[in-house]
Amino acid sequence: MHSVRLAGTPLECSRFIFGTASLLSAGTTRQRLSLLDAALEHGFTHFDTAPYYGFGLAERDLGRVLARRPAATVTSKVGLYSPGGEHQPTVSILLRKAAGRLVRRLARPTLSFDLARARHSLDGSLKRLRRERLDLFLLHEAERGLLEADEWRTWLEDEVRGGRVRAFGVAATVARILPLLGACPALVPVLQAENSLAGREADALVALGRAPQISYGYVSAALRAGHPRPVPQILADALDLLPGSAVIVSTKRIERLAQYAAVAGGRS
Repeated sequence: MHSVRLAGTPLECSRFIFGTASLLSAGTTRQRLSLLDAALEHGFTHFDTAPYYGFGLAERDLGRVLARRPAATVTSKVGLYSPGGEHQPTVSILLRKAAGRLVRRLARPTLSFDLARARHSLDGSLKRLRRERLDLFLLHEAERGLLEADEWRTWLEDEVRGGRVRAFGVAATVARILPLLGACPALVPVLQAENSLAGREADALVALGRAPQISYGYVSAALRAGHPRPVPQILADALDLLPGSAVIVSTKRIERLAQYAAVAGGRS
């Protein structure tokens, strides 16, 4: 799989990043770990996760795999928190997820950009991931009115100097990113933006000279729009759309990984 140097960071990673937002639905612990190991074997060198994914379970699973693969790199996030916390047992997570299909508030995340909580969240992510440092640390669905930008920038820069974070930024929709760029650009040197082939939302960032280093959402957007195109073709077009960026992909099926590797191997 070809790699890309993410602009404005010291990080070089595979053009496809393996996303763990749906990892919990991949099956048992053994099946989830096998999927993560297979992603590494197929050339994925970077993983995207968050405390909210699997209510902490995605980070815990990923930590078990990354402990054996120190060269792999990882993104985690801050700002969205799990109902019931990130340290609840697996059975509690599964029960809450199931109940959340009937009563949505039971599985709904908490959005908070309280700095004290963020410090605690970073500590927790590092512990679950079994790492001393996050390669990327992103503000998860941040909104301009919800955070004190100067305090956050100072804290994040301190974490970079202290060695616990290599680079930081924001992961959000373009509509949420644009106000942050206007008001506090120093807070968001790395952009992970939702994008689609039909809507090309990231064009608004490209026009400002801030093409996102990472993008996501292409397949889900195509499915919502009812576009009957093969997933590998959607992802190939996504790579061509932003040639200097990486794209987050995910799957629950190991056999799909070879298809993704072939797509990313054919595009530099």
